[in-house]
Amino acid sequence: MKRIWSIALAAVFVLGAFTSARAATEVKMTGDARVYGVFFAEHNYTGWNNASWTSNTPTYAHAGTKTEDRFEIWERFRLRTDFVANEAVKFRLGIKVEDTWGHGTLTAANPAVAIAVYQAYLQFKFPGCSAEITAGLQDIDLPISNMFYGSPVFGGDRIAALTVKAPLIDNTLAVLAGFGRLIDTNRTYDTTTTQVADELDAYFLALPITLEGFKATPWGMIAVAGKNAGYFTAGSSTFSSQSFAENLVSAGTFMTPALWKNDQNAYWWAGGAFEVTALDPVKFYADVIYGAGAQSDRKKSKREGWFLDAGAEYTGWDVLTPKVFGWWSTGEDHSNYNGSERMPQIRSNWGPGNSFLFDDSQVLAKNSNMGMNPVGAWGLGASLDNISFVEKLTHRLTYTYIHGNNNPAAIRAVNAALGSNPYFEMGRDLTSNEFAMGVNFDTKYMIYENLAAVLETGWAHGQFQTSVWGHRLAAKSREGDAWKVACGLTYKF
Repeated sequence: MKRIWSIALAAVFVLGAFTSARAATEVKMTGDARVYGVFFAEHNYTGWNNASWTSNTPTYAHAGTKTEDRFEIWERFRLRTDFVANEAVKFRLGIKVEDTWGHGTLTAANPAVAIAVYQAYLQFKFPGCSAEITAGLQDIDLPISNMFYGSPVFGGDRIAALTVKAPLIDNTLAVLAGFGRLIDTNRTYDTTTTQVADELDAYFLALPITLEGFKATPWGMIAVAGKNAGYFTAGSSTFSSQSFAENLVSAGTFMTPALWKNDQNAYWWAGGAFEVTALDPVKFYADVIYGAGAQSDRKKSKREGWFLDAGAEYTGWDVLTPKVFGWWSTGEDHSNYNGSERMPQIRSNWGPGNSFLFDDSQVLAKNSNMGMNPVGAWGLGASLDNISFVEKLTHRLTYTYIHGNNNPAAIRAVNAALGSNPYFEMGRDLTSNEFAMGVNFDTKYMIYENLAAVLETGWAHGQFQTSVWGHRLAAKSREGDAWKVACGLTYKF
């Protein structure tokens, strides 16, 4: 297999060179490499695994059946190649290799090949205008203000989509519209002669408005969710065990009669991202989002809720940038039979200040955070960013507090019915009687212009209810706090 992949890659580059010679196609390559070690203690606040789905039936494995391996060395390489015909037409191919030392690719003991394509799209401008069309495997993120990393609803790479971006009023108003097929479980043929709805499709629209000292981006998205799509086995988070299932459905969906009544359910979101820079160097940021889904299904299967965040920063100092931020979202009420009061999500990567609590902007990304869910909770935090007293050396210090908004009765009922399950997990989903806090201190030193040494550290402490999660998990979480140290090299070219 390794030989086949090597030949295939060589063929790609030879073909690129041949095309360049025959059709004046310009080939541009960029990429990055990361090699780093991670020491992480007390994953999930216990040092044990979370529960996880094992099939779309659904079946699942319980929490607390595996013990963490605290030290890993990761290596990641990404190569992005642009085949540029002219200023209006190009094709992007992005490939990556990523694994731990001693397990897969790039190791002496077991040199299996693990090359993945994460970008593959055609991009061109429509003749006679500035509209840009992108079709293929691409990066897509719903709008979010600059204070926060990623959308709490949907975002990430490897999204199969068609998008159109065009200016409507120069430097003032633009439009971004698109369609994405996020899941197609059975592809060409369903498993029997009876056709089933096994797709998850999304349609989105954003209208960025830019004025002097102010920027607003209203946006909306509609998703059509098929009943038989693989929500329980298709992962939707880059770190935690969270999947599409617990992001989209309500807890009542698991109660008898289980799962959805409708073959297809519509989900929709509407929101806005806002940035005020008129008082520069003081800048303000905010996001408002409402989402709902399965409104025509059984009452217990409905899900809807709000998510709001806000922050401010002062950029007038050269030596550091202080920031404060907070968020609030609706949580579950006392009953699972009246639907869910949490905003539905598809794939979230939201987080402020590189916070250790959330899967967000960590550079040394694998095994990097606590994977907590900001939806169904509120929180506050502060960050000292871009700290620099020595040339080429920068730091960031962030403190984050998170408190649950979910009624304990709702989570307790699901745990009593299912046991330790992937839908509600201790350390990811908090009741209104629970909280967690985290600190991260991150450092980057630029050895050369494109080579950096990176150190990311994190600490987290949580308080969890024994009556909700059981004595075994709650008692284990009190034996010690979670912490990590990650150190490595990053190279960009």
